[in-house]
Amino acid sequence: MLKTLLSRVREYKKYAFITPLLMIGEVAMEVLIPTLMAAIVDVGVTNQDMDYVFRMGVLIIIAAFLSLSFGVAGAWTASKASAGFATNIRKDLYSKIMDFSFSDVDKFSTSSLITRMTTDVQNVQQSFQMMIRICFRSPIMFIFAIIMVYHNGGALSLVFAVAIPIVAFCIFLLFRSTYSSFNNAFRGYDAFNRVVQENLNGIRTVKAYVREEEQLGKFEESAEVIRSNFRRGQTIMALMGPLMMFVTYCCMIAISYIGARLINVGHMATGELMSIYTYTGQILSSLVMTGMIIVMLSISHASMVRIAAVLNTKPSMDTNPDGVREVADGSVEFDHVSFGYGGRSSVLHDINLRIESGQMIGVIGNTGSGKTTLVSLIARLYDASEGTVKVGDRDVREYSLEALRNEVSVVLQKNTLFSGTVAENLRWGNPEATDEEIKSACDVASASPFVESMKDGYQSHVEQGGTNFSGGQRQRLCIARALLKKPRILIMDDSTSAVDTATDMQIRKALREDVKDLTKIIISQRLSSVMDADQIIIMNNGSIEDVGTHSELLERNENYRDLYETQTRGGNLDD
Repeated sequence: MLKTLLSRVREYKKYAFITPLLMIGEVAMEVLIPTLMAAIVDVGVTNQDMDYVFRMGVLIIIAAFLSLSFGVAGAWTASKASAGFATNIRKDLYSKIMDFSFSDVDKFSTSSLITRMTTDVQNVQQSFQMMIRICFRSPIMFIFAIIMVYHNGGALSLVFAVAIPIVAFCIFLLFRSTYSSFNNAFRGYDAFNRVVQENLNGIRTVKAYVREEEQLGKFEESAEVIRSNFRRGQTIMALMGPLMMFVTYCCMIAISYIGARLINVGHMATGELMSIYTYTGQILSSLVMTGMIIVMLSISHASMVRIAAVLNTKPSMDTNPDGVREVADGSVEFDHVSFGYGGRSSVLHDINLRIESGQMIGVIGNTGSGKTTLVSLIARLYDASEGTVKVGDRDVREYSLEALRNEVSVVLQKNTLFSGTVAENLRWGNPEATDEEIKSACDVASASPFVESMKDGYQSHVEQGGTNFSGGQRQRLCIARALLKKPRILIMDDSTSAVDTATDMQIRKALREDVKDLTKIIISQRLSSVMDADQIIIMNNGSIEDVGTHSELLERNENYRDLYETQTRGGNLDD
């Protein structure tokens, strides 16, 4: 896990290496200052030697300036290294997620992936910064200060022999109690992000059903989990201050008592005792900081594990970059194909089907019959659990995934537009598309009339998610975007459900007449959208119930005939 994460330091290694060296310099100067002040008191003041006092004062100023310089430089290099480290982790996480198949994303969940890229990375960034800065500073401060205490007053080091184990034990108990609270709080961010994401994505539904109060309750519940865990942890952590003050004052009293006796017998000078007071604070504070580092690393351990889990996950789908890059034609064949999410063969069962290049195919069936899953296998959004899916008479796994998906355009049930202009959205299908090609694709998708009627035409602004367009308009723009790829296969998954039947008929007519070589696979709940298809596939419980033309199915398939009569009752299907 650590190896996985630390390898992301990459070009920021020099900053991560320099920081501990700067911390050593800062600590050395800080520890030197009390000894110089003791010399001023014991030598300069006692002997009334002002030249000595001046020289030592200059050395103190130099030491303080060097300590400040080392500290500022160390803070800068630590920030540079940790920020760069976090940037590299986010880049690698995003790149990895982009390589994930749909099943990989389903495995982690969207809200969890968002938490890992935000909160978890932030935790790791803070831990890394503490590790290369304070993790070196505190132990070195502790060691240097102990050495100076022993050097300036050996007998007084016995006080710390008693105090340090007590402080270390108390810190261990406190931080052990807080670990579970902070760990639970960070885990609670998954649920919190999920609630926020659902509410923002479904804000119109929430308002339409007047469920604001109910959703607010869910939000407050998830936020309360985080708040209560942080409060519990912070309450326990708050005991650290009083504990440290108590131990510090106890040490001061013991040092004062023992030091006074040593001064009386001439075994210690006044300045040395003064320096030990300073070293006492440095020793105890370094212990606290070391404890905090341990807690922070322990808390962020869960974040490290979660990030490493994504980075170490091998995408379940091989992109095959060296695979075949030319798709011969738009033919599709399913050869004894079975599929189940998570590797279980439960959604599709022994599918055998042949679609010739250039055909228009309709797919109908009840909800959950496997229509979307069937066409998802063509573009390798998922891989078949058993059997073979072929495009252009080749197994889809033989193709480079990029080449395959460039030849298979999919218009999914959920239409997604991005903020920008209409033209920018359409060019997702082909970044090099000319204005004429854009207009031609919009003509086929029956999108030209409403786009050209807008004030800015194809340069009209698109809100995030395309919320300033109707559902039917978004669907037609998505169809045009798919056509701009100039694919060999076009899959339309219920992508005209929000379009009126007259416009739907125009789109089908344009697809048949203007892009004849394109294989069209249309999934729809409306028979009017597939009646004129070359073949109609009826899906039922993950299997193909029947395949035929409209007239053939109407004659021999009772379920198809019942559906036809139900949808035509009261008027013509295309009225």
